[in-house]
Amino acid sequence: MNGDLQKLQPYPFEKLKALKAGVTPPALEHIALSIGEPKHATPKLITEAVLSHLHHLSAYPTTKGTENLRQAICDWLTRRFELPAGSLDPEHNALPVNGTREALFAFAQAVVDRSRPDPLVLMPNPFYQIYEGAALLAGAEPHFLACRAETGFLPDFDAVDAATWDRCQLLYLCSPGNPTGAVIPMAELQRLIGLAEQHDFVIAADECYSEIYFDEDNPPVGLLQAAAAMGNTDYRRCVVFHSLSKRSNAPGLRSGFVAGDAAVLADFLRYRTYHGCAMPLQHQVASIAAWHDETHVAHNRALYREKFDAVLDILDGLLPLQRPDAGFYLWPQTPIPDDAFARGLFEQQHVTVLPGSYLSRTVDGDNPGAGRIRMALVAPLDECVDAAGRIRAYIESF
Repeated sequence: MNGDLQKLQPYPFEKLKALKAGVTPPALEHIALSIGEPKHATPKLITEAVLSHLHHLSAYPTTKGTENLRQAICDWLTRRFELPAGSLDPEHNALPVNGTREALFAFAQAVVDRSRPDPLVLMPNPFYQIYEGAALLAGAEPHFLACRAETGFLPDFDAVDAATWDRCQLLYLCSPGNPTGAVIPMAELQRLIGLAEQHDFVIAADECYSEIYFDEDNPPVGLLQAAAAMGNTDYRRCVVFHSLSKRSNAPGLRSGFVAGDAAVLADFLRYRTYHGCAMPLQHQVASIAAWHDETHVAHNRALYREKFDAVLDILDGLLPLQRPDAGFYLWPQTPIPDDAFARGLFEQQHVTVLPGSYLSRTVDGDNPGAGRIRMALVAPLDECVDAAGRIRAYIESF
């Protein structure tokens, strides 16, 4: 077996299951705020497109996807991020993927050059654990960049020295961040693009939460947007990852895309052709419909705004927390250790949250997720309100 498999750590939800083992919660309906799985209804335009195109089951899809889907992706990116018209070529700058999770993992396998000494893959800390696993199985060493309150929950790029940048082959970004909701500003993205050029690495920007934000006049900036604004209209060294899971409440569709640097995507397509990960044709048709429509996305944001308003009002003054820049997570500090808080909350109120330390790695004795919990406000409004009330009662019982 591949020895690097032994380097993989348990997934956060495995740790959470062990944490709750042996606990008998009260006879209240369970409310899960632990998993970032959207619970809003999937729009009919998606489900109807899938059902009406099941005849495509008789045909093999291609890895590259249909031209219509790639055009829809490029059109959406151009509209959403105000990119120069024609700067994205659907033939070379976009690929459909079966959810960004598989693409984020596969990307490192294609990008990391094992022949170069001591390759590093840089990533935020806390982070989506796929980044770490992808680095390890690509033969690289993960290098963690702490995201703390004092840096606005953004990775501490200033703490990275020139030697580390020289070893970096791939930089994973997550903006808006999971779990913090922090958005990397355009100027910082442009500085990172300059560093990528100077030190010869590729940037993989996970932007899956970009369409859940609170100010309709100020959507989160994207990596391709930052590149275009500095004149990098061939998006050299820049690749973005987007998904319909959060934007369109369609996690079961397993539909997303990668877009950006044509040279990088050409080699990634070669890898994916062997990988065997073509998107089913009926899912491609449904994805085209989703990327063309913004009405359901705006409605989705309105539902999240309502939940954040209600939960923040209930918990005001009890937990140090704030509305994130974007995304659907709250990332509050806890008055006791985060794992003890999560276990006690489950035991007393039958509400599940995720300890922040489970989403982070300890570096030099410090775990930047310790003392925090991740609360995913994905349940319906009434459940989120009920959960917030139970959390309030739990804290008041201390």
